Amino acid sequence: MWPRPSLLRCQRDQGCILDPAASADPKFSAELERGSDRPASGRPLRHEGRRTQSRPAALGLVPYWAKDLNVGFANINAKAEGIETRPAFRDAFQRRRCLVPVDNFYEWKKTETRKQPYAIALADGSVMALAGLWENWRSRAGEWVRSFAIITTTPNELCAELHNRMPVVLKPEAWPVWLGEDHVDASSLKALLGPLPSDEMTCWPVSARVGNVKNNDPSLIERIAA
Repeated sequence: MWPRPSLLRCQRDQGCILDPAASADPKFSAELERGSDRPASGRPLRHEGRRTQSRPAALGLVPYWAKDLNVGFANINAKAEGIETRPAFRDAFQRRRCLVPVDNFYEWKKTETRKQPYAIALADGSVMALAGLWENWRSRAGEWVRSFAIITTTPNELCAELHNRMPVVLKPEAWPVWLGEDHVDASSLKALLGPLPSDEMTCWPVSARVGNVKNNDPSLIERIAA
């Protein structure tokens, strides 16, 4: 599951991955500029007291103790089950949680002859806020990289027809808790990491062009005949 190019907004020790590029939602698009899926290293987040600042972040969480960036390719997704104890994610789960707004995400459904990609979105067309974690990592050369992972959970009925996992989609009322604005314990945070009900989501078949990362245009999310 890949979000569109995203940006990271951080408040205190929490953060928010924002996608301004393709979203029509003014809450996200009005304040940011386009980033990249995996930017070059050395792009630190800027802090100004309690104000939020936007900066690019690399998809694939690299723990601060990792020896190199390659660890991130194994940490694009973080399973909700055991996330509070897994070494790669436990520190970020405690202190560096974020939101990853996307218009939709993609999954592939196996057919008798091929794999058909589907776009999955909220039924009302609004932006999805995926639960995520972020980290800072410093190379031996002193360069800083900020990276993030998307948390996944067991699928709802809709997504189960396409895949055995789905991203955690957080409703607006859960955002303050997830971002640390409301203090709660770990068990309360874990309770947020379940599947969104199927009746709040929709999906449709899209072109196989979405499977090539070189393609990046609005036609990728257009409905096609399955």
